[in-house]
Amino acid sequence: MVLRFRPVVTSRFALGLLLSGGIGSSLAAEIELPVVNIQGQDESGYRNETASVGGFNEAPLLDTPASITVINAALIKDQQARLLSEVLRNDASVGDSYAPIGYYENFVVRGFSLNAASSYKINGRTITGEQNVALENKQQVEVLKGLAGLQSGISEPSGVINYVTKRPEDVRSVTVSTDDRGSGYIATDVGGWFGSEQQFGLRANVAHEDLNSYVEHANGQRDFLSLAFDWNISPDAVLQLDAEYQNKQQRSVPGYQLLGGTEVPHDASPKKLLGHQTGSKQVGIDSLNLNGKFEYRFSDQWKGSVSAARSKVVIDDYSSFAWGCYGSTSCTSSVPNYFSPEGNYDVYDYRSPDDTRRDDEVQAAMTGLFDTGGLGHELTFGTSAFRRVIDKRKSVNEYIGTTNIDVDAPTFPPTDVPLNDSHRTLDSRQYGLFVTDRIRFNEQWQTILGGREVRLDEKAFDQNGNPARHTQQYVFLPQASLIYKPIENVSLYTSYSKGLSLGGTAPWFASNPDETLAPTVSRQIEAGVKYDWRRISFAAAVFQTRQAYQYAKPDGAGKFTYVQQGEQKNTGLELSANGWATDRLQISTSVAAIRARVSGSGTPEYEGHQTINVPKLRASVYADYALPWVNGLAVLGGVQYSAKKSANRDGTVDVGDYAVVNVGSRYTTRVDGYETVFRLSVDNLFDKRYWRDAGEYMGDDYLFQGAPLTARLSASVNF
Repeated sequence: MVLRFRPVVTSRFALGLLLSGGIGSSLAAEIELPVVNIQGQDESGYRNETASVGGFNEAPLLDTPASITVINAALIKDQQARLLSEVLRNDASVGDSYAPIGYYENFVVRGFSLNAASSYKINGRTITGEQNVALENKQQVEVLKGLAGLQSGISEPSGVINYVTKRPEDVRSVTVSTDDRGSGYIATDVGGWFGSEQQFGLRANVAHEDLNSYVEHANGQRDFLSLAFDWNISPDAVLQLDAEYQNKQQRSVPGYQLLGGTEVPHDASPKKLLGHQTGSKQVGIDSLNLNGKFEYRFSDQWKGSVSAARSKVVIDDYSSFAWGCYGSTSCTSSVPNYFSPEGNYDVYDYRSPDDTRRDDEVQAAMTGLFDTGGLGHELTFGTSAFRRVIDKRKSVNEYIGTTNIDVDAPTFPPTDVPLNDSHRTLDSRQYGLFVTDRIRFNEQWQTILGGREVRLDEKAFDQNGNPARHTQQYVFLPQASLIYKPIENVSLYTSYSKGLSLGGTAPWFASNPDETLAPTVSRQIEAGVKYDWRRISFAAAVFQTRQAYQYAKPDGAGKFTYVQQGEQKNTGLELSANGWATDRLQISTSVAAIRARVSGSGTPEYEGHQTINVPKLRASVYADYALPWVNGLAVLGGVQYSAKKSANRDGTVDVGDYAVVNVGSRYTTRVDGYETVFRLSVDNLFDKRYWRDAGEYMGDDYLFQGAPLTARLSASVNF
């Protein structure tokens, strides 16, 4: 942490006036001295007291009527996390939902899936979710759990992930790392302030990673570059710009499927690459994220901002994909989207290069503080515009052979089917007007009332580029909450939210393939309590979220129709504690209990039980203890626990519960006068075999195993 100030020396006469309480500034002869930098240790540790994801401005978590998790850079570094899945394991309300190695990850929050189109942001601006966002330049990752219609417009009821980038500061550091599989990693973080008045700040992060995966034949590499620029134009005007580019190349690892549709594969190895073909290509993902913000303070009470962003991802999607069992006589279903009872599966040569997604967004907002009739107001209002376009080819997906999970796949002749032309498949535009007012009645009571008027104008095209659907819709998304603070460090809140989500897309085997259904309305009520005690923060929340149920409805004749029918209702309890339990022990803990049920779907076997891939209980505990007898040495460790999960929609097959133990250490010392931090982390210490992900993707069920024992060692030098 660096504090910057410019000392001022005044004349003896002026100093006398100042000491006696006089103004005297016009008589002071000021002499400017060089900037003084005071460096101190940031004692916040893993605890954060503020977040920006819960509204339009950064606000104390204690005054935010929502369940928010903040994972900061300190915890990310100690856990040596490189992927979002490794960060989000600290939040028990979050789980994987089709997150294969070598591909972009998907997640479920509070039992609902995040949406790649709208659920991910950098500095509050929407990015394309079809990427693995780099963490080297991120100060923290914020998770807003639940409805975020006011903040984001059209979005899923699961919540929002917001990445906050590091700002310029005087830093010079290099980090190198390896693991038990021989992976190589190097990253640099360089920044500083310059200019006649130190008004310009620049920070650059560069990283290269050679990925030696625990899955055979799935090695890859990653390159990353980011720049952050700050310009303090005047005491009232600030400009912030960010740019980051990442290229990642790695083979995609397909998941397992249920044997015969009714049984979890036994003795499956997490190191096996199903359907491996020696000539298959890696998946390439190029991502570019740009965003900027200009903020101007008109007075002590009013400020305005304009922000804009562009996010573009190009995916060269190639895979030797393991799916279904059309090639096995034991599979008699009309849609055998599972492995055969004896473990046979089909291999498909999948090709879809130049799959391009682009998001553009701009927002203007004004915030003011004022009083009316004895009530204090913090009013924010503004407007936003968002556009998402998708350009892609009709994929080539050709059957090339059948093999078995217990053997190495033979090499089959690849397909010679030519690639199709690229066409625009989606052009979605969203315009919004929003307003929110935090009204303070007194020191104990406050309410937040707000809403967003959304206009959706969306055009969808078929795989040949012909118009298929044009949706135009207006909807108002209200949000209301009440906060009561009986004492300064305790707050109780209750809130109501309404949201609008884009309709789902029918899978290929439905009678209405690729049809995108109408947007769906979600509603949520939540109540919670937050308590800051010394240097630790406690939180508890109960919630209930309802959304229309979307699924491929069986018609009893071996056919399916993708419909919106019935309702999914998720009810849950969340508990968390983060901060310093003692002077030497800090903790980051989270527990979530969720009851997820479907009703009124018209398919009785999908009702009356926990929904697919949502455990009834999940918990995460992580601790950091500084040893008293060795200066600079800390031991780290934690446990992730998940109850059993349904692996299909009718709830007849479960994957078992599991507990994964992780340990590590951190040693801070000086080498040749430079601060050096060594970190060792060992994940899955007891080499537990478990199914981390039993999610559904495009109408099909998949099973992904957790990583085996993995050790990682790093050294960071601060110059």
